[in-house]
Amino acid sequence: MTTPMTVTQLRNLPATVDLMTAARVLGLGRTKAYELAKRDRFPCRVIRIGDLYRIPTPGLLELLGVPAEPVTEPTRNARPA
Repeated sequence: MTTPMTVTQLRNLPATVDLMTAARVLGLGRTKAYELAKRDRFPCRVIRIGDLYRIPTPGLLELLGVPAEPVTEPTRNARPA
């Protein structure tokens, strides 16, 4: 079993990832990931270039409900500018 990715690691992924990286993020095995991609049933957008599958990272983050940028909380003692 592989170690799950943290939110920080997810945000640091490149613009697109390979199918196996996306599968790892989603907790899918190799066979299931390729089966879903080939049937156009992968849960997020897949870019197919010949036999190569690439997954846009923004769509993967959106599927997981992870904002692309960290949400910053205003500090309590901050004064408006």
